[in-house]
Amino acid sequence: MVFDVILTTDRTMMSDHHKHEFLGFMTTGPSIGLPESIWKWIAAPKPKVDKLGRPAIAPYGIRKIEAALIDSGINAAVIDPDHINKHLDTVKVIMIGHHDYFAYGPPSSEWWSITGKEPINRVSFRKFMESPAIRKAKENGVKIIVGGPAAWQWLWSLEEWKKWGVDTVVDGEAEKVSVELVKKALNNEDLPDYVFIGPPDVPSLDEIPKIKHASVNGLVEIMRGCPRGCKFCSVTLRAWRSIPPEKVIEEVKLNLSEGIDQILLHSEDNLLYFADGIRPRPEKLLKLHTMVREISDLPIAWSHVSLAAVKYAEENYKLISKLTDIMYSGNQDFLGVEIGLETGSVKLAKKIMPAKSAPYSADKWPDVVESAFSILMDHNIIPAVTLIVGLPEEEPDDVMATTELIERLRPYRSLIVPMFFVPMGQLKERDWFRKNFLTREHIDLLKATLNHSTYWAKDIVSRFYIKGFKYGPVRFLLNYITDYIQKKALIAAEMVEKSWEEDKLKNKSKEQISTKIQV
Repeated sequence: MVFDVILTTDRTMMSDHHKHEFLGFMTTGPSIGLPESIWKWIAAPKPKVDKLGRPAIAPYGIRKIEAALIDSGINAAVIDPDHINKHLDTVKVIMIGHHDYFAYGPPSSEWWSITGKEPINRVSFRKFMESPAIRKAKENGVKIIVGGPAAWQWLWSLEEWKKWGVDTVVDGEAEKVSVELVKKALNNEDLPDYVFIGPPDVPSLDEIPKIKHASVNGLVEIMRGCPRGCKFCSVTLRAWRSIPPEKVIEEVKLNLSEGIDQILLHSEDNLLYFADGIRPRPEKLLKLHTMVREISDLPIAWSHVSLAAVKYAEENYKLISKLTDIMYSGNQDFLGVEIGLETGSVKLAKKIMPAKSAPYSADKWPDVVESAFSILMDHNIIPAVTLIVGLPEEEPDDVMATTELIERLRPYRSLIVPMFFVPMGQLKERDWFRKNFLTREHIDLLKATLNHSTYWAKDIVSRFYIKGFKYGPVRFLLNYITDYIQKKALIAAEMVEKSWEEDKLKNKSKEQISTKIQV
């Protein structure tokens, strides 16, 4: 078959991560304590492909653009990055998506800053763009269009934009715009350098296409956008709408028909699916999960929830209990989910995320957090939790408040990951947070999160997350990496503290010398 348009990405994205989504986050860091090849094998193994190089799975966002092009009559297909060379004589447009092109996003930028080593995802993407296949494509006059959640990073990478011959960067929900751009490219019309898609231009629910082939780990979208309005988040700038259950089920069935053996329901806050603002409502949530369970007993996972929604849903409707009863009636006994805690400071919460705790008062944020953690623990829901280090206007007492909250959360099974502030959302004009900005309070916070996560990591890996004989080598290596990171991180913290003490002594000595000279 001949394809006019190829959709692709680098290896860190084109992988099922051994069917464990969280393993994919290992690509946001450099290889630590292991050769890069082994690190990549753990985090991003190659998927199966057919003779044309079409992968059995692909990132959901790329599948959406593929579907939009096919529905418009354009001959397009997702192709694995190792097989692009098979189509160089015929392809006219290459479209590339990514979650973190240049490792500027969290947590990649933090790992990079702390270790001084480029994260795997950045290295992998650079090698992909400088590969013989991509170079040959540009020599043949192929147009390159890039987009996805990390499209904004090209504005910080103008040199690579020019060097690699990228024709257009698309920032935002791209189903409609991508069709228009590809048609222009196929007609040899001039393409714009940059396209930003604001709320008025996003596709309506009827214009969002159904994927044609399987997505990574069975991910299907149930909602877009978020109503909470946190200032550090770009998702809140997008239009908020829920996908009808019937459309979600169509994509679940598509994934199952192509051999996917899990179901991942995705949004920025699954509990706000068809919600009353920030108040969860049970009807559509229960209907969706019941419909999913009726067609399959495979594991059902959530991508994200918010802590306030967990507390409200359970205390008002026993909704967490009801939903897990449905989910655990199939072939699963736990659930993993990503959650943003961001800060333990009430003062900062009021300034940058006043609706994060809603419908509860921001004054009660730490109590909301602990209450939600308790509910999650009771229901075998394991959260991977993120903090933001170095938020604008952050002061030492804000950092100390976050550390105190982390210590309160020690009894609750979870992973807690601090991430350096990256200017996004309404705060995109602020400065980045870097390693040299770290204070003693930050070091105490990083130690607290490290101690918490290493305390729970082995328990989670062995008892819940990567069970079974076939994952034995992966499990062993993950436990090794956990021990290695803990050891190296504590050594690094001690070195930072030692340098502070040395600087303190030097400054004191300079002051004494200056005083003597003046005398």
